[in-house]
Amino acid sequence: MLKKCIAECIGTMVLVIFGCGVAVATGCEGNAGIIATALAFGLVIVAMAYSIGNISGCHINPAVSTAILISGKMSLKEYIGYVLSQILGAFIGALFLGLFFGGFSSLGANTVQTVITDNYGDLGGLFTGLIVEIVLTFVFILAVLGVTSKTENKSVTGVVIGLALTLVHLLGIRLTGTSVNPARSIGPAVLQMISGDFTAISQIWIFIVGPIVGAVFAALVYGLIDGNKKENDLKA
Repeated sequence: MLKKCIAECIGTMVLVIFGCGVAVATGCEGNAGIIATALAFGLVIVAMAYSIGNISGCHINPAVSTAILISGKMSLKEYIGYVLSQILGAFIGALFLGLFFGGFSSLGANTVQTVITDNYGDLGGLFTGLIVEIVLTFVFILAVLGVTSKTENKSVTGVVIGLALTLVHLLGIRLTGTSVNPARSIGPAVLQMISGDFTAISQIWIFIVGPIVGAVFAALVYGLIDGNKKENDLKA
């Protein structure tokens, strides 16, 4: 269990360093910045899946762990250990970013973007941002559950999940910055408060509730449509 938690901590740290780091370095400016950031998050998943996947399963995301818990593939004790390790890893990753960029004013924290608030206002924008995170996480987790449901997919699992994360980032960056991962949002948001920026932390509930709700929906829906599970149950 300890080794799994260490692996999850390291994996989430790397995700924040490289995913959020590229977002800060490029400023997500223009199409090149968006594509670079989306690829960074996706490539981290690929790299971590083939390095720590055999140890912990490479969740590095409380939303993924939530879906796995609901699917009955991990215990509550493991779930709590994973989530705490992921959040710790995100804090460590954000600390490194603060060191790399010389301050904590910009760490790639998630906020609802102006393309939403300009159309729906502040309150409506927050609600719309929540819906965006639910939908993006639902799609991402559905892909995770699908590709990991068959052992014969093992060789391509990391690539598929990485591409799925890249996909949701391509749409979501201009809407919410794309979280789909509460740990990835919590670390940078909390540390950005050091610089006096409270915007991200004031909206953090969106990036906790949205991904968790999306993960729950994905797990429940996949449980209903998973034909292989039903066939195996009948054979048993």
